[in-house]
Amino acid sequence: MSDMNNLRSIDLNLLVVLDALLAEQHLSRAAARLNMSQPAMSHALGRLRLLLGDPLFRRGGGQMLPTLRALALAGPLTEAMAQIRSVLGPEGFDPATEHVFRLAMSDYGAGLLLPGLMQRLRSEAASIELIITQHSREAMIAGVADGTLDLALGVFPAVPAPLAQELLLEDRYVCVVDPAHQPSLPDGMTREAFRAAAHAHVAVQGEFATELDLALDAQDGPRHVALVLPHWGIAPQVIPGTDLILTVARRSLPLKVHPLTVLEPPFPLPLIPFSALYARRRRADPALRWLLARIHDVVEPAALQVPP
Repeated sequence: MSDMNNLRSIDLNLLVVLDALLAEQHLSRAAARLNMSQPAMSHALGRLRLLLGDPLFRRGGGQMLPTLRALALAGPLTEAMAQIRSVLGPEGFDPATEHVFRLAMSDYGAGLLLPGLMQRLRSEAASIELIITQHSREAMIAGVADGTLDLALGVFPAVPAPLAQELLLEDRYVCVVDPAHQPSLPDGMTREAFRAAAHAHVAVQGEFATELDLALDAQDGPRHVALVLPHWGIAPQVIPGTDLILTVARRSLPLKVHPLTVLEPPFPLPLIPFSALYARRRRADPALRWLLARIHDVVEPAALQVPP
């Protein structure tokens, strides 16, 4: 009974304020998000600090940086807010309302998703804001787990139990060469030519092994990698005029790659599963489900098209 009485004494609107502050990490933007004045938001933050016995945010780099206590609250608060919205909002998410989604993806994911998604959002939900960042796979998993990211998009071979992923599409590996420097490949890429060549390699985390590394090592041992790049988009541009072989996801390349040549790898490689990663606790969050539905709408037509 005492716990219930304590809860009754708390203004639960403060949880909405804390949720906005954690999302925006900026007092004015959080106030605008909730249609509050900045003084009212400052007053609410003061009440939160008194209630929770913690400063919750400290200023730094033009932002309000959450304390460890605030970060610990982020995940449970996000889950609670999602459940409350699902109970009190039977109509689901209203895309006409202002909302900020934080997504993480590489330039490969951005190229696949963002052109079509932004066309949809600007025509259907102009009040929606997307903030896109790029992180290592481990950082993306951590961000989704602690609630600082709504979604991460990429390849996730294994994720912890509190997280779930939805497959968006599968891609395949191809080899890209400058034909002027590969006169010995009239009939396509051979295993011997592949092993003898120097390679360019895309790895967001630099020297960390990727799924491609593991698959190639299992075939014949490691390649000679002459260049490691963190971005998919720039990689094909370094191949012309060199003897390098670039092995990348086919959808990271334009349909026409002239003056380069696209060849099939000389041995089987696994498909590349491109997925959306989210926290299981947010499975019922109407806003997140709405965004995931739009992402599927954008990606599914591309998934049916297999680039040559």
